[in-house]
Amino acid sequence: QGRSSSDETDGRFTPAEKLRNMLPRSASDRILETTEKNMSAEERLEALGIELPEPPKPVANYVTNMIVDRCLYVSGHGPAPLEGAKLTGKLGADLDVEAGYVAARQTGLSILATVRSSLGSLDKVERVIKLLGMVNATPDFLEHPKVINGCSDLFVDVFGEERGRASRSAVGFSSLPGAIATEIEAIFLIAE
Repeated sequence: QGRSSSDETDGRFTPAEKLRNMLPRSASDRILETTEKNMSAEERLEALGIELPEPPKPVANYVTNMIVDRCLYVSGHGPAPLEGAKLTGKLGADLDVEAGYVAARQTGLSILATVRSSLGSLDKVERVIKLLGMVNATPDFLEHPKVINGCSDLFVDVFGEERGRASRSAVGFSSLPGAIATEIEAIFLIAE
């Protein structure tokens, strides 16, 4: 569900508004019944109308995830494709914060697809422990945390406030593989 035509400026959408329209819901619209603490992650995902992409395959000599004890370590993931969205380029030159937020959200969806594939269900996640958010950015770009919020907000929406809010780093890089806008690593605690 995109924004209404009242968001238009002179009959046209700005690039940021166009990207927001591609999302299933805007940040202000996704409160709905997912605030209920007893909803599972899979129920929240369904209530939000989110379909996960296919989990990505490794593009080099590594595995996409590994379980050690009760922790699921997820390798760096890039954004899942989103029709009409520019998910490559450098923040501060080619992309604005809004486009970076969308790229980080799409990266979060890619991570969730890997988690579900590895564990069989997102309901097996006890909590998100840590995110390392990498942003392809110019040296003068300073809004890395706002970009990585795209992933963090998604995880809070899916897992809830207590289980989805993680410790986090959001840092800038001079380049990322394939010129992707964001790459994110994650660590999850697996429920007993």
